[in-house]
Amino acid sequence: MAFENLTERLQQAMSKLRKKGKITEADVTEMMREIRLALLEADVNLKVVKEFVKNVRQRAVGTEVLDSLSPAQQIVKIVDEELTKTLGSETATLNKSPKIPTVIMMVGLQGAGKTTFAGKLANHLMKTEKARPLMIAGDVYRPAAIDQLKVLGQQLNVPVFDMGTDVSPVEIVRQGMALAREKKNDYVLIDTAGRLHIDEKLMDELKQIKEIAQPNEILLVVDAMTGQDAVTVADSFNQQLGITGVVITKLDGDTRGGAALSIRQVTGAPIKFTGTGEKLTDLEVFHPDRMASRILGMGDMLTLIEKAQQDYDEKKAEELAKKMKENTFDFNDFIEQMDQVMGMGPLEDLLKMIPGMNQVPGIENVKVDPKQIAHQKAMVMSMTPAERENPDLLNPSRRRRIAAGSGNSVVEVNRMIKQFKEARKMMQQMTKGQMPAGMDQMFGSGIKGKMGKMAMNRMMKKQKKKKKRK
Repeated sequence: MAFENLTERLQQAMSKLRKKGKITEADVTEMMREIRLALLEADVNLKVVKEFVKNVRQRAVGTEVLDSLSPAQQIVKIVDEELTKTLGSETATLNKSPKIPTVIMMVGLQGAGKTTFAGKLANHLMKTEKARPLMIAGDVYRPAAIDQLKVLGQQLNVPVFDMGTDVSPVEIVRQGMALAREKKNDYVLIDTAGRLHIDEKLMDELKQIKEIAQPNEILLVVDAMTGQDAVTVADSFNQQLGITGVVITKLDGDTRGGAALSIRQVTGAPIKFTGTGEKLTDLEVFHPDRMASRILGMGDMLTLIEKAQQDYDEKKAEELAKKMKENTFDFNDFIEQMDQVMGMGPLEDLLKMIPGMNQVPGIENVKVDPKQIAHQKAMVMSMTPAERENPDLLNPSRRRRIAAGSGNSVVEVNRMIKQFKEARKMMQQMTKGQMPAGMDQMFGSGIKGKMGKMAMNRMMKKQKKKKKRK
């Protein structure tokens, strides 16, 4: 995943402060030197690095920080706030037209992921707003782009307007816009052509499309893997077209993440979405504060909760919460939850969103094998309906039968049942607003541990307030 190396380096730089009761200006200088190197290694723009380091240092060497009771925590807070500021401070929403349709134009270099993003955005708008989008295939230079958009349209049941590859993209957009107005589509998503590099012909074409479509949004799609080149590309597109927002794709890849930290500062255009995988659901609204927390290893519970809510209706969630509280959560629920969690993405990525999980030794090496999940499901499916509903029935002879029926050993069946019971106990504690037993050890005692506890406590307080409002 992106930022992993940066996260590790930043944590190392700040962890040295926790060993000191009193922090001097020299300590801050040493920490800022290491942070500067970490940012440069992550391919962050030099100008952005200088500005960030200057701002953190100015705030960190103040007497109210160095003379405070917990200077190390204060400095971590400052780094978090400045990182959020660098990423854009506020979450940027889509610009909408007062009358339909709202027009969104995707631009960027070839291979950045514009066509895939068009499909992801259409899916996102339908889920969050029950929108009726129309996608326009404006990339006539790469025939596969039109076919790809049509396939995405079929998967989503979204209409795609195209006129083949022999018609000018400008004319395709003109007629596509007329169709959208006729059919009263509330969104028009225009997929445009890209090049391997920026050239005059490409820009002229995009300017003509902009003039005809009068887009509310011009979203620049950039590949996080391109590093510093992404910043140069963003700056060029911004100067010639006036982009309104940025989409960073392939943030799940083995990238240093520097582009995300640089683009906002260089162009002034906010990052609005990030692509985190190949599936149509792998799209996240970009929240600067949450991304800063992730980079600093403080987790991201809000995004984790939102991911879960996407697949749950309120009634179902309430039923599950009641079962957890009353300790009646059974193996049928366990299987359902397993399927839901696996649908949210790789479990190892979800774990890292939990505050303090970065403190668990070896968490960076955790990889969940889908085969292991299949084995556990096989064990549950080998149980009788009564056993699934009442795990207390599982005596040794029943466990031997389940092991034989699922092709697993008795040891593996015992381990799975033990994990189930521990998980059920933890869920019961959390529904009562308690910190689960052992969580303190997981968070640790240093700066990062305290920040993790703070993040978890904030989340639990929000949940309590939400219940009171209801």
